[in-house]
Amino acid sequence: MTKRLFEIDPWVIKTNQLAIDDKRLQESITSIGNGYMGMRGNFEEDYSGDTHQGLYLAGVWYPDKTRVGWWKNGYPKYFGKAINSPDFLRIPIKVNGQTLDLAKTNFSDFDLELDMHDGVLRRSFIANFGETKVKFNFLRFMSVVTRELGLITVSAEVLSGQADIEFAPSINGNVHNEDSNYEEAFWQFVDQTATKDQFSLTMETKPNPFGTPRFSVTEQMANLVESDAKVERIASSSPEKVVETIKTTLQAGQKVILRKEIAVVTSRDVQTADQKAAAVKVLVAASEKSLATHLAEQDAAWQKRWAQADVEISGDPAAQQGIRFNILQLFMTYYGEDSRLNVGPKGFTGEKYGGATYWDTEAFIVPMYVSVTKPQVTRQLLEYRYNQLAGAFHNARQQGLKGALYPMVTFDGIECHNEWEITFEELHRNSAVAHAIYEYTDYTGDTSYVLTKGIDVLVGIARFWADRVHFSKRHQQYMIHGVTGPNEYENNVNNNWYTNQMATWVLRYTLEILQQVSEDKAAELQVDQAEQDHWRDIIARMYYPTDEKLGIFVQNDGYLDKDLRPVSTLDPSERPLNQHWSWDKILRSPFIKQADVLQGIYFLDDQFTLEEKKRNFDFYEPMTVHESSLSACIYGIIAAEIGEEDKAVSLYSRTARLDLDNYNNDTADGLHITSMSGGWLSIVQGFAGLRHHQGQLSFKPFCPENWQQYRFQINYRNRLLAVTVGHQETTLEVLSGDEIVVKVNDQEVTLPTAKAVTIANQVH
Repeated sequence: MTKRLFEIDPWVIKTNQLAIDDKRLQESITSIGNGYMGMRGNFEEDYSGDTHQGLYLAGVWYPDKTRVGWWKNGYPKYFGKAINSPDFLRIPIKVNGQTLDLAKTNFSDFDLELDMHDGVLRRSFIANFGETKVKFNFLRFMSVVTRELGLITVSAEVLSGQADIEFAPSINGNVHNEDSNYEEAFWQFVDQTATKDQFSLTMETKPNPFGTPRFSVTEQMANLVESDAKVERIASSSPEKVVETIKTTLQAGQKVILRKEIAVVTSRDVQTADQKAAAVKVLVAASEKSLATHLAEQDAAWQKRWAQADVEISGDPAAQQGIRFNILQLFMTYYGEDSRLNVGPKGFTGEKYGGATYWDTEAFIVPMYVSVTKPQVTRQLLEYRYNQLAGAFHNARQQGLKGALYPMVTFDGIECHNEWEITFEELHRNSAVAHAIYEYTDYTGDTSYVLTKGIDVLVGIARFWADRVHFSKRHQQYMIHGVTGPNEYENNVNNNWYTNQMATWVLRYTLEILQQVSEDKAAELQVDQAEQDHWRDIIARMYYPTDEKLGIFVQNDGYLDKDLRPVSTLDPSERPLNQHWSWDKILRSPFIKQADVLQGIYFLDDQFTLEEKKRNFDFYEPMTVHESSLSACIYGIIAAEIGEEDKAVSLYSRTARLDLDNYNNDTADGLHITSMSGGWLSIVQGFAGLRHHQGQLSFKPFCPENWQQYRFQINYRNRLLAVTVGHQETTLEVLSGDEIVVKVNDQEVTLPTAKAVTIANQVH
C-alpha cells in the first residue's frame, strides 16, 4: 500500500496540506543538504505535534556503546552513529503574546514546496489570532556555493488587525539522537557568545572509551532584519543556547523580514580555537550579498549539475518527478567534494542505520556516479576504501581470518554493526568493494588506481576469501558456510550462490590485475606462485548450488526445501513482512527481501546467457517482496533485458518513487538515499540497456509504452554522450570529445562528434 503526500510536478515537490498524521514522512521528503550538512524538513517555529528534529553534519559521528542481550566474541564495542547536531534551524515566533504552533494555531492557505531546480525549501500559510491575521513565508537552503553556509528567511505580513511580532532565532546545543542506545546526549558544552554583534555556540562530542576521534563544532548566527516599523533586539543566553529576540509591532499592510544566516565549522577542517574566526569570515562574506544574489548563485551551481545528470521523461510526470527527486537528494548528500566522506543510507534525512557507509555505495552508487559526475568523484569513493584498508585487516583478524574484511557499517574502516547475522555473516559486502574497482576501471579506462592502490584492496579481499572458504573432502569442492546473502530474510545459510560466485570472481579479477602491475608493486604485494595456484584451485573447484531440473542457480543450500509459494498468496495486510511477522516466521518462509541470485547475475552480467537470466528471474521474482530499497532496480534492469518490459516499468516506479509514495511504510525514518541511484540505473541500464565491457559501450533500448520518449547524458572515457529513446528510434550524439564506435542492438555504430545519429529500435 502506498501513500502519496505531494502533488505530481516535474520539478517541484509540493502540497497545500499539512500532514499532521504523517508529519515525519513529510519531514523526510522535504529534507535538504549540501554534502557538508543537512536537515530534515522540520519547522523553524515551535511545533508541539509529533516530529523528529534532525540536523546532521557530514563526517561527524559518535561511537554509541553497543547494546545487545547476549555478547559474542568479536562484537564491535560500539555502533557508530551520525549524531543530531546543535540545532541552528529554530526561530520560535509569537504573535500578540501567543506562540505560533501549527499543531494548535488556527491557520489556512498552507503551502509547502521543495524546488528541485536548486534545493530550496519554501513554506507559507496564514495564521489567525483572533482579529489578527498574519501571512508567514519561510525559505531555506544549504548553500552549494559556500558549503559552511545555511540561509533561512521568514517574513510576517499583517493582513488584518495589529500584531506584536516576536522572532527568537537561536542555536541550541541541547539535542539528542532518538536512536541513542542508552538515551544519552553525545555533546558537551565548550563555549558560547550572545551579544548584539556575536551569536555563537561551540560544542564537542563527549569523551568515549573506544579511542575514536572527538569532534567539535562552532555554529555562528547573524540575523538581518527589515521591518516597516521600529525593531527591538535583545541578546540572551542559557546553558548550551544562544538567542536573539527580535520584536516589532505591525499594522495591517506592514511586513517584517528576518534573514538568519548560519555558518557551521567543524574540527574536521578547523581547530576548535580557530572555528569562531572562520565562521565569522563566512558570515561577513554572506552578509555582503543580497538574498537574490545567494539564490542566483545557488541556482547556477545546481544548473551545472542538472545539465550533466538530468533525465528528461516525456509523457509520464510521476516518473519524471521520481527520477529528479532521486538525483536531487543524492547530490544534496554527496557530490565528491571531500574524499573523507561517503554516502550514508539515510544521508542527512534521519538516524536509522547510523548514517555510516554500507556496501550500497559500491553496489549502487558507483555505477551511476561514474556516468553522471566527473571521474574523480567516483575515484574518491574508491580512495575512501583504500584509506580504510588497515581497518579492513583489523576486521578480518577479529574473526580469526587472514586478509581484509571491509565492514558492513563504518565511519573509519572499523566494523561498528552489532547484529550477528550482519557483522559476522553478511560477508558478501567484501566483493562489492572489489567490484566497484572493476566498474570504475572498465568504464573509465583509467588503470592508474587499480595498478597502484586498488590492487592492495583486491589482494586483501582475495586473501580473506581464500581463508574463509573451506574444502569439503566429501564433495571435493570448496564451500562457504555460515553466511547471510543479500537476502537478509534468510540468515546463517551454507553456500549462498551469490557469495560463492562473487568470491571466486574476486580471485579471478585479482589474478588478472596482478599480471599488469609493476615489478616493484608485485614485490611489495608478495603474492607468490603457491598462493596464486591456491586461488586458481578455489576458482576451479568452488561449489555453486544449482538445480538442473528447474535450470536455476539455487539461492543457497536448502532453499528449495522450503514451502515455496509466490508473494501473491500473501494477505496484503501482512505487508511489509518485517513490520508484521516474527523474525522466526520470516526466516522459515520462502520470501526474499531483495535481489540475491539476481544481484550476482547483475554484477556478472556477461557471464550468463539470456535464457539463464530469464529462468532465474521467472523463478525468484514472484517470491520477492522487495522490502529492501535495493531490490526493485536490480530486478527491473534484468526484467528489461529479458523482454519483460511492463514488469521493468512497474519496478522502475517502485524504485524511483519508493520514498515519494512510501512503498515500504518506512520513509518516516528518513529517505533511502543509497537506493536512489536505482531509478537512474533502471532507466539507463534497464530501458536503454547500457552495458560496458573492455572498452565497448553498448545499448539495447526501448521506450516504456506510456512514455513518449526519454533522454539522458553520460560521461564515458572523456566524452559526453546524449541518448534520446523514443518508441520507434534512438538518437545518440557525442556532445563533446572524440568520435566513438558503440553497439546498438548488437550492431556497431560510429558516432562522430557533434552529429546526431538515429537508429531504428528493435521490435520487442
